[in-house]
Amino acid sequence: MNEPLVLGIETSCDETGVGIVRGSTLLADAVASSVDEHARFGGVVPEVASRAHLEAMLPTIERACAEARIQLADLDAIAVTAGPGLVGALLVGTASAKALALGLGKPVYAVNHLAGHVVVDELEHGPLPPVAVGLLVSGGHSSLLLVHDDAADITPLGATLDDAAGEAFDKVARLLGLPFPGGPWIDAAARDGDGAAIAFPRGLTASHDMAEHRYDFSFSGLKTAVARWVKAQQAAGNPVSVPDVAASFQEAVVDVLTRKAVAACLEHGSEHLVLGGGVAANSRLRAVAAERCEVAGIILRVPRPGLCTDNGAMIAALGAKLVRQGAVPSDLGFATRSVLPITIVVMNGSLDA
Repeated sequence: MNEPLVLGIETSCDETGVGIVRGSTLLADAVASSVDEHARFGGVVPEVASRAHLEAMLPTIERACAEARIQLADLDAIAVTAGPGLVGALLVGTASAKALALGLGKPVYAVNHLAGHVVVDELEHGPLPPVAVGLLVSGGHSSLLLVHDDAADITPLGATLDDAAGEAFDKVARLLGLPFPGGPWIDAAARDGDGAAIAFPRGLTASHDMAEHRYDFSFSGLKTAVARWVKAQQAAGNPVSVPDVAASFQEAVVDVLTRKAVAACLEHGSEHLVLGGGVAANSRLRAVAAERCEVAGIILRVPRPGLCTDNGAMIAALGAKLVRQGAVPSDLGFATRSVLPITIVVMNGSLDA
C-alpha cells in the first residue's frame, strides 16, 4: 500500500500553515505569518488574524503544492485544525478544508491542534514509543500529556491555571520594552544576563501546591513578581538590567517546566519526553531539558524550531497517521471549537466536544 499523501491546514492563531506529508515524510511546509501586523498592538488581534488568513490561504496552498511538486488531485486526504484556537481564525482554515474536500472528493480529518504538536516529532525522529510524556508550551497552552498512542489515546496530566508560558514571555517582554512576540527577544537578551541574579518565584512548586497541582502550571504570579521588581528598582532610582531580568525570568519558567516534565516521566514510567509548541524553540528550555533528561535517563525528543511553532506540517503528519490507522474521516458538518479537549484527537461530527 502506498503511503498516504495528505495536505494539512493550520490556522489556530496568527500563522497560516499548509504542510504536505507522504506517510511520515515531509514534502512541503509553507507558512505565512501575520505577526508583523500584530506587533504594534503588543499581541494577537483576532480579527486581524482572521483577515490575514483569508488573504494568505490560497497563495500558501499553491506554494506548498509547488514545493511538494504535487497537484491537489493527487491528495489522498486533507487534515485541518478544528481547535483549540481563535474561532474566527479556525473558521478560515476549516472552511477552506471543507471546500477542498468537497471539490476534490477527498476525505477530511478535523483534528486537535495540540495532538499535532506531539505527532510532528515523528517527521524527524521516527515513530513515538508506546508510552511518552509530552510537554507542550506555547502562547496559549502549557500542558503535560501522557501519550499512549499519539493519534488515539492522549491523557492530560496537567495544564496552566492562568497565563501560559508563552503568554508570560510576551507580557514580560512588553514590560522590559522588548518587541512582540516576546519569546525570541527574551531568549536573546537572556544570553547576556545572569539567570541567578534575581530570585523570582517558581509557581505551584511548594509542597502544598504539589499535593494538589502536581503537574499544573501557573505563571501569572511570576509575571507580577517581575513587574513589581522592576517598578521597585525604578522607584529607587536603580538601573534595571534587561539581560538579568530576562535571564532570571526565563530561568524560573524553564525550571518549573522541566522539573515537572521529568517528574511526570519518572512517575508514569516513560523513558521519552517530547517537547512541542512555540516555546519549545527557546534555547534555554531545550538545554535544561536535555541536561535533566540525561541525568534521569530519559530520551528527549525535540523537533527543530521551525516545527515547534504552529505549522501545517504537524497537521498533515497527524492526518497521515490517522489515514494509516484507518480512522473514520470527519463528516463535512464538523464543528470548529475554540476550546477542544486533548482527549478528542479527531472530530467525527458537528456535536463533538
